[in-house]
Amino acid sequence: MKTFFNGEDFDERFRYDGKDLGVRCTEEGTVFKVWSPFAQKIELRLYRNDGEEACVIKEMEPEDKGVWKQAFTENLHGMYYDYLVHIEEKKLRTADPYATGCNCNGRKSMVVDLKRTDPEGFREDKAPAAEKEQIIYELHIKDFSYDKESGIPEIYRGKYKAFTVQGTNGKYPTCMDYLKELGITHVHLLPFFDYGSVDEAGSDGQYNWGYDPLNYNVPEGSYATDVSDGTVRIRECKEMVQALHKNGIRVVMDVVYNHTYSEDSWLQRMVPGYYYRHREDGSLSDGSACGNDIAAGRAMVDNYIVDSVMYWAKEYHIDGFRFDLMGLLTVELMNRIRRELNAEFGEGEKLLYGEPWRADTSPMEDGTSAALKENTESLDDGIGIFSDDTRDVIKGHVFDEKEPGFVNGGSGLEALLLFAVTGWRDGGTCFMPKSCAQIINYVSAHDNFTLWDKLVYSMHEKPEFEKKYEDVLSANKLAAFIYFTCQGNLFMQAGEEFGRTKWGEGNSYNSLPEINMLKWSQSVEYKELVEYYKGLIRLRKKLPGLCDKSASASTRITEKKIYKSGVVSFRVDNRSASEEGVEELLVIYNADSEDYPFRLPEGRWAVLVDAEAADLRRVLHTEEKEVVVAAHSGMMLALIE
Repeated sequence: MKTFFNGEDFDERFRYDGKDLGVRCTEEGTVFKVWSPFAQKIELRLYRNDGEEACVIKEMEPEDKGVWKQAFTENLHGMYYDYLVHIEEKKLRTADPYATGCNCNGRKSMVVDLKRTDPEGFREDKAPAAEKEQIIYELHIKDFSYDKESGIPEIYRGKYKAFTVQGTNGKYPTCMDYLKELGITHVHLLPFFDYGSVDEAGSDGQYNWGYDPLNYNVPEGSYATDVSDGTVRIRECKEMVQALHKNGIRVVMDVVYNHTYSEDSWLQRMVPGYYYRHREDGSLSDGSACGNDIAAGRAMVDNYIVDSVMYWAKEYHIDGFRFDLMGLLTVELMNRIRRELNAEFGEGEKLLYGEPWRADTSPMEDGTSAALKENTESLDDGIGIFSDDTRDVIKGHVFDEKEPGFVNGGSGLEALLLFAVTGWRDGGTCFMPKSCAQIINYVSAHDNFTLWDKLVYSMHEKPEFEKKYEDVLSANKLAAFIYFTCQGNLFMQAGEEFGRTKWGEGNSYNSLPEINMLKWSQSVEYKELVEYYKGLIRLRKKLPGLCDKSASASTRITEKKIYKSGVVSFRVDNRSASEEGVEELLVIYNADSEDYPFRLPEGRWAVLVDAEAADLRRVLHTEEKEVVVAAHSGMMLALIE
């Protein structure tokens, strides 16, 4: 189809900025509104249950800007509905793209009086107070509790409700108890809007990461305890958010506005051709590598995305959003989302970050620029980007399991690593962030190999992923120490802190849940590693020199030195204007295979991190002028006098 919707004239004629599309259901009545400027007629069809026969059919009334409306004086909560859209000679059956509820598998929409879905006390629910640092923990809802060792009742395993279980009566902390002890501040949940790749009526043994949007404003049903009642998924999703908040943890939602499960979506059926990008020859653009690209940059596409983000923030109390393939969206759209979230909730109150890349090129609208890494300077400084530069210099290229980084045998990476320390503010890569606040530092995420698997692949010829290799354990600790001592934001994959393995599977998006799930016994088997991460988390929150997100934060990093292959150091101005504490830090990375004797600068020092532990305080004797940094480890010292 030729993209004759690209012109500004179309958007000027039909742009509708009202915030009332979809269904508004209250005790005063129920109002249906859709946007379909090409339709000659639209029929609204109501169903008393999830059956096939409509009990009421009403023609929608046309309004300005391509909007159609139908109103009822009754509260129609609990009824299902869809539309029959007449365009030219075609009749297109479609669910509502703006729906806030749906039936099992999302093929029909559901009328929902949202107040009726609130758990007790939900209107009073608030995010926990912001901490001095943000430590984001990426988690899949099913992975969290699918393991029998989780201690979660079987009916709740892999579900929203697992987050509401406090105390699993096991031999060691799991699930919510474990998250609290770990000390993370945010849980980043992989997509939990309604997606199309899992049969909600099927077995719990199905699995998908969920990057297949079907109904953007409805929670996924396979995580609910009852898929036959469309309100259950809404209430239980809210209970999950409420439970995380009660336990001091904020919630980030992974969102996928760059493509849909299929081009034959409710958006396409309601306004054919408008919501998707096409090449000059009329074929679908596929910069997502998922079959289609949403046409961000068009007025009603951008309105749809902004309205959806704001809906989740308001209705579900979501505290942040992570954008999948953000490089397919536009700088202008991302900055608008940042502005609207700030205006509604306060400056920076909601986290906003995304992947600053795309799978392939995609035709952009005139006057827009892609939200790619090289355009970071055009993004608001309240929009973060994943730093693949930091990730790859630490552990090696993400798509080559054998290629090493600094911690696992790579060479010539010392200078790049010292650029990573300041969040690339002093050069070293293809862009210049406005501040380290724009940088998300990480070494593993759901995509590609877990950190443990990558290290095993790159350090052993015949990998055994469940073997507790001591050299891999040391490399894992050093990798964590490095990104926890880089300026910027901190992000970690769930289970990274206890050697999470997927047995070498690099793309487990639809693998068995047993491969993907968190294996809670490993939190005991790798207790030393868990304690090391806990210490890094506690320590990071205490260090203003590393937590500083200002544009001038990089000036706190001084005396960056390379001593030999694999050994570098730098000093950190750790002074705080608001509180007393350690005024200077010394950080040393030793990826070499030999211990390194390090001559200390003048002054008396205390060791805060070494090869064995983090967040300790071992004061050195006055006469100690040298420390030995163990092979494959890091050390942090504080100047105490």
